[in-house]
Amino acid sequence: MRIMQEMSLMEKLNILSDAAKYDVACTSSGSNRRGDGKGIGSTVNAGICHSFSADGRCISLLKILFTNECIYDCKYCQNRRSNDVPRASFTPDEVCRLTIEFYRRNYIEGLFLSSGIIQNPNVTMGLLYQTIYKLRTQYHFQGYIHVKAIPGADPELIRLTGFLADRMSINLELPTAEGLSRLAPNKHRKTILTPMRQIQNGISVSKQEVAFYRHAPEFVPAGQSTQMIIGATPEHDYEILSVAESLYRKFDLKRVFYSAFVKVNEDKDLPALQGGPPLLREHRLYQADWLLRFYGFEAGELLSEKNPDFNLFLDPKADWALRHLEQFPVEVNRASYEELLRVPGIGVKSARRIVQARRSSRLEYQHLKKIGVVLKRAIYFITCNGRQMYPLRIEENFITRQLLGIRENLPFEKDGVTYQQLSLFDDRNFGYDGKQLVQPESAWRGAAG
Repeated sequence: MRIMQEMSLMEKLNILSDAAKYDVACTSSGSNRRGDGKGIGSTVNAGICHSFSADGRCISLLKILFTNECIYDCKYCQNRRSNDVPRASFTPDEVCRLTIEFYRRNYIEGLFLSSGIIQNPNVTMGLLYQTIYKLRTQYHFQGYIHVKAIPGADPELIRLTGFLADRMSINLELPTAEGLSRLAPNKHRKTILTPMRQIQNGISVSKQEVAFYRHAPEFVPAGQSTQMIIGATPEHDYEILSVAESLYRKFDLKRVFYSAFVKVNEDKDLPALQGGPPLLREHRLYQADWLLRFYGFEAGELLSEKNPDFNLFLDPKADWALRHLEQFPVEVNRASYEELLRVPGIGVKSARRIVQARRSSRLEYQHLKKIGVVLKRAIYFITCNGRQMYPLRIEENFITRQLLGIRENLPFEKDGVTYQQLSLFDDRNFGYDGKQLVQPESAWRGAAG
C-alpha cells in the first residue's frame, strides 16, 4: 500500500477534497445518534446544518476521499487508473485529526468519507473501517458519519462499519447494466446490489432488536442511499425513473441522487455535451423523485415508452396535470388528501392544512393563500365552493402558456436561461460555455413530464 507520507496534510486535503466533489450522495439528515455526554459532536437536528448546494452537496460535511488511487479505469471518472493526476492517500489518524479539528472550529458538523479502490475492495473497506472505528472509540466523535460501502468487500467488514456509521451508500453509478459494462468495465451490477441488500437486511434486523432491547446497537440508523450519473449513457428519463422506483421498493433506500454528467475525460464512449452538463434534466429528475416518494405518483404515470423524457420547460407535476385535465378542476372543500396532492401548487404540508382547516369551516381562496398554496399554479386546477378564482379556460394550450410565464426557483442570467451548477470550488463551469441549449418547440411539446 502506497501511503504518501512525503506530502503535507494540507496538500493531501487539497487533492482529496477536490477529488470527492462529484459524489452528491451525501445528505446529512435522518439520524439521531445519542451522545453519552463525554464525546464530541451530535447528530440531533440542531447539530446538523442542512445547507445544500444546488447539485445536492451538503456543505456542512467534511467531504473527502480516503485515497484517489484506484485500480479501476471507469471512463467517466477523474480518478481512473489511466489518468495522470496527482495521487494522495490519508492515514486513518489523519482523517480523524482533520475531522476533530474542523469540528472544533465549527467548520463542519459531520464527515462524508469515500475512497478510490486501493489494491482491492477488502483493503479499501478495511481502511475505512479502521478510520471510523478510531474516530468513534479513540477520538470519541459522536457526530454524523456517512461512509461508502465498497462493492466486492467482505460482508463482515461492511457489517462492522454499519454499526459505527450513521448512513452508508453504494453508488449504482449508471442506470443500466449495459451502460455500466461499457463505461465501467471493472464494475458489475450484481456486485453493487449485493452489499445494498446486506445493508437493507441489517437495518431491518437492527430495528427489530432495538424494539426489544433499548440499548441494542443501531445499524446504519439514517439508512442508505445511492447515486446515478445522468447523461453519460443514452437512457431516457423513463428508464432512469423506473430504476429509481425499483430501488425504493426493493431496497428501502432513503434517497436516490442524480448527478448531471460532467465530462472530465476525453473518451470516444463519452457524449460530447455541447450545451454543458444536463443540469436542468437533473433538476426535473429530482422533482419527479419527490413525487414518487411523497406524492403517491408512479413512474408509469409521469412518463411512458411513447413519451420517455421530461418536459424541460414544465415541472413534472404540472405537465402531468396538463395531460390529465379530465381530472380537474378539483373542489378543495371536498377532494381527498390524495387528490389534493396531485394539484400543481399544493404540496404535502398545504394539503394536510387544507384537510385539517376545512373540518371547521369552508375554505375560500384567501384562506388557501394563508395556508401556503401557490395560487399562481393552482388556480387553473381548483375550485372553491364551486367557483374559480377568475374566469379561466380549462384548456391545455391556454394553461401551458400561462405556466410557462412562471419562473421556477432556478438560477437565471441576463442573456437567457443558464442552469449553472453551484460549486464550492473554482472550476464551476467545467469548460462549459455558459449557455443552455434551448430546444425547439417541437421537442418540448412532444415530451412528457
